Order: sequence, then structure tokens, then C-alpha cells
Amino acid sequence: MGKNKERKPIPRPQFPKRAVVTGGMPYGNKELHFGHIGGVFIHADIFTRFLKDRIGNDNVIFVSGTDCYGSPIVEYHRQKVEQGAFEGTLEEFVMQNHAHQKETLAQYHVAPSLFATSAFGRSGEIHQEMSAEIFTTLQQHGHLQKMSTAQFFDTELNCFLNGRQVIGKCPINGCQSEKGYADECGLGHQYQPQELINPISSLSNTTPTLREIENWYIEIDSVKTALDTWIETCKQKRTLRRFAQSDIEEFFAPPIIHILSKFEADFQALASSLPSHTIHESKGKSFQVEFSSLSDREQACDALSAANIQYRNGKTLVPFRLTGNIEWGIPVPHNPDLTFWVWPESLWAPISFTATYLESIGQSKDAWKEWWCSPESEVYQFIGEDNVYFYGPAQTAIFAGLTSESPTGAPVDGELQHTQLVVNKHLLFLNSKASSSGKVKPPMARELLNEYTAEQLRAHFISLGLGMKNISFAPKSYDPTATENSADPVMKESQFMSNVLNRLVRNAFYTAQKCTDGQIPVGTVSSSVLEDCQRSILNYERSMHSKNLHQTFGTAEKLIRNANKWWSKRSKEIDWENPGESVTQPLIDLFHYVKVAVMLMHPIAPLGSEKVRHHLNVSEHLWSWEHIFEPIYGLIDDSETHHMIHVPPRTDFY
Repeated sequence: MGKNKERKPIPRPQFPKRAVVTGGMPYGNKELHFGHIGGVFIHADIFTRFLKDRIGNDNVIFVSGTDCYGSPIVEYHRQKVEQGAFEGTLEEFVMQNHAHQKETLAQYHVAPSLFATSAFGRSGEIHQEMSAEIFTTLQQHGHLQKMSTAQFFDTELNCFLNGRQVIGKCPINGCQSEKGYADECGLGHQYQPQELINPISSLSNTTPTLREIENWYIEIDSVKTALDTWIETCKQKRTLRRFAQSDIEEFFAPPIIHILSKFEADFQALASSLPSHTIHESKGKSFQVEFSSLSDREQACDALSAANIQYRNGKTLVPFRLTGNIEWGIPVPHNPDLTFWVWPESLWAPISFTATYLESIGQSKDAWKEWWCSPESEVYQFIGEDNVYFYGPAQTAIFAGLTSESPTGAPVDGELQHTQLVVNKHLLFLNSKASSSGKVKPPMARELLNEYTAEQLRAHFISLGLGMKNISFAPKSYDPTATENSADPVMKESQFMSNVLNRLVRNAFYTAQKCTDGQIPVGTVSSSVLEDCQRSILNYERSMHSKNLHQTFGTAEKLIRNANKWWSKRSKEIDWENPGESVTQPLIDLFHYVKVAVMLMHPIAPLGSEKVRHHLNVSEHLWSWEHIFEPIYGLIDDSETHHMIHVPPRTDFY
């Protein structure tokens, strides 16, 4: 027989000196729905709590807030007032929703350092100042261009239409979204207003016309080197999930038009008058025509439209709009008729919120640069798949435009660094994309708390693996196909915590209360227990570093189940009538298992884990990863006098 192979040591990943975590910006037009909580915020909060344990509480900032501006909010408020469902002003409407959002986050134990607003209070003031500074800097660096573009106009109501006030079918090839708005669809695809298929005004239910209007755009060609460097860096360092990398790379494709094959003869008759192009072989029902520049493609689009040839544009990088003419928005400096489009200003809102938070704890407003502009710091942005274009190419273009010229396009110390995008797939509802018009209305986040506890839902959402694929959220109480005997998928993880994890913790406390007068015995932890715990710690740490958060729960669960099996076997070796020395070593090992288990569960189930720490009667140093490999009695000043807090029978920690 061959020799047993030794386990290779698991390399430990490196974490930054400081970190900012963001959790997206929910619109101020409604409360949080289950997707906000289960798809983004719980993941961001768990990762934040881990980082605080791992690199120190003072070295991590978690910011988010209500996205107060934009046409979706204006339109939703208009509808609510029209229906008699709300009587207050637009400002009152937004602030009411902000208060509800903040309250819901607290109910789920999601604890940002600051949950602010982009329009009100000190955060609103700083955000307006930041917006003006960013616009001025982009203009001074020569990255802005003023373009005259078409905008929808409602001839019946004699007004321009913005964003969600127009709805049609997305014109991007391959997109099936029927929720195409003025210049973006519900899936985040960007296009020119004139490309929208079958537009309808949501205000008058009539077909709007197009009129020319001037707005400021980021000139993509001027930051293209930085964009190319960024996408290549993401690829080399594997900082993006594979599907997100693929989604973003699609925007780096050359300008292409997709034309139905039945129009091929008509196209050939027109081809010689078009800008230089390359025709690609037919794919399915269409063939592709590639152009060398966006302006050439736009010229070709005009010619195709005039010839009544149907086409759809492929994804490519287009000038990113910064401004609009909606009244409810942040004013653009020296442009009295313009306000910032909500999407770009929401991208730098986390910087404004970081500055606001730091100012609130006595630091200078400019201290945010230590967190966003230093290579020693890292910014992790948790977002949904629909938003990769904005937080990817668009945000990178803005950040690049704010920095000094660099031949390589890479950020340097003191300038805005690339952020890490933690992109989750869609959280479905009963196997379909959530829709308020469906047969079963998806629940708002607060409504779920009538059926489940926050920690049950935290454990369930984190275990779903949204970083890998679309997952259905199927709570039994909302599933019309469920029977009385059907298992509730939401309860799977909580049943593990309430049964297996509770049992492990209670065994430690009850055994110590019976055999050692409620004291934690001191001694050397068995090598097999140390090895099992160390392996779990390193696997957990590595999963957190790669942001595969579902694996962290799986690692903790495996350790806890192993510990229970281990105790079931070892407890049979104890002389319970006269335990004496026979209980000492098993109890030393058991408390080491418990210590590691609750440390790994601390970010996921903070209330239950904190309850265990309280009854252990040890300080919050328990959560520090500086001590994670050490036995628990290393946290006790005087082991001879230390006693744990008594745990009554049938106590539940989780």
C-alpha cells in the first residue's frame, strides 16, 4: 500500500487594509421587495460583517441609501395621487418610502454604517456638491460633449417625456423585454430614443413624437483606453463572476446591425451608399453588418429606416448620458435647464454617502479619498445582474474621466480605483421573474417577516447560490401548488440551525453546567479537532474572499454537523455518574468546536451568535479573526474565576 498523502496547506487570501461595501440604491418610489433584501442587501450585510471580523470593525464602511430622483419616482407618485392612494408632495412621498426602507433593513438585521438619501439632509447637500464637482472635473478634463439628440414629446399634453414616462419594446437584438423605456430597457440595455419599438406615452396613452434637445454625454472614445484596461484587469484577476464578465464583454463588441434575412436583397441594393462595413454570415433569421465606428452605424441606421428595412442594433459602447431635463433632479452647474440623469448620479452617490458618514464621526469630508482612491482599500459593490452596464462600463468611464491622463488607463494611488462588482443573478419568485401583475403577487420584504424570522430568511437567501444562477424563491405560504404535507424550502436552513446548531451549543453549556460548575475547562485541544476546525476556517475564508457566500454557509454547516457526530460518539465514553477527568478533554474540544462554529455563523445569524457570546461571558474579541485559531479560554482573563452565564433548559440560540 502507498503512503498516505499529506494534505496540502490551503493558501490564505489577502484582504485589503480598508474596505467600503455598497448595497445598491433602491428607488424612492416604494418599499423594499423581497428581491432587494434577498438578492442584494443580505449578501452585502453578511460580507460586511465578515470583513469587520476579519480586518477590524473600524476598517469597514457599509453605505447605501434611497435613490430619490428620477422619472420612475415622479411617475409613480403621479399615479398614486391620481388613484387617491397618496395625498402628499413628491418630497413627502420619497421620505415616507425612505423611512420604510430603513425600517425594513433594520428588521432584517442589515446594518449599514449609513443608509442615506440622495436628496435630503446632510447627505443630500454633500451629494449635490459632489455632483457639481464631478461634472466640472469631467468638463475640465475634456471628457464631456454636448449632443443634440431626439427626446420623446407628448403632443397631447405639450410636454417632454422622461425615462419611465415612455414605454415600448426594447430594440436591442436578442432582448425580449416589453419594458423598453425612453433610452434603456428594464434589463439595462442602452439605445437611442428613436430606436424604441412602438413607443407609448404613459401620461396620455398616445404615441409621442421626437424633438431635438441638447444634453451632456461622456465621450466614450476619450476614455476607451481606461475601459479596455479595466475589462482586461477584471479578466486577469478574475474579479468578476463569469456570467457578469460575459455580459459586460458584450458591450465591448464593435457597432453591429442585425437585419432580417428577408431584407437581404433590399440591403444589397443600398449597401454601396453606406459607410464602410463588413457583412457576417447569417445567424438564424438575420445577418450582421459591422461598422468601424458608432457614427458610421448611426448613419447606416438612418439609411435603413428611410428604406423601410427592419433592423436591430447589437450591444456596443455608446456615449453615456449625464443630464436630462426632468425638474426633479440635481441641478447641473451653469446649465439652468438641465438636471443630472438619475443613473450617473446614483453611481457616485456611495462616494457622497461615504463622505457624509466620515463627517458624522468627526473626520474631514475629504477623508473619503482614503477609502475610494487608495490601493490599500477596496470597494465591493453588490448589485443585481440587470445593473452590470451601469456599475461596469458606465461607472468606469466616469471614474476614468475624473482622473489625470494615464497612458495605460490604469488608476494610480490617489485616484479613484476600480471597484469590485459582486453581481448576483435573478432571484425569481415561484420559478418566474417577480411581477406585481402575476397570478400570485410577490411579497414585500416586511410581509415575509409575518411568516419567518429574519435569521431564517438570511440563512435561506445566502444559501441559494445567486452568484451562480437564477434561483426561485418559493415560500410555502405563498405557493398555490403547495399542499399541507409539502416541505417549506425556506425552512431548510433554519431547521439545521434550530436543530443541529442549537444542539451543539446546548450540549456544551449543559455539560459544563453539570460537570464543571459552568466553567470552560483549560487544556490542549485535540489535534484532530484542531485540524477539522482549521480546515473549515480556511475554506470559509477563501469562499468569502471569492464572494461565493453560499459556500460559506455550506462550510459552516459541514463543520457543525461533523462536530455533532463527533460529540455523539465522544459523549458515550464519558462516565456520566462520576464524570471527573473523563469529561475534561471532550469538553475542551467541544468548546473549541462551538467557538469556531459561532464565529463562522456570526455574519449570517448575528443575533443568535451574539446570544451565544453573551452566555459564554466573553468579550466581543471573540469575533476577531486575530484569535480564530486559538482556544476560547485564551479570551478569558482569569479561567479560575470565570463562569459562563447560566443557560436554562430548552434554551434556543438560533
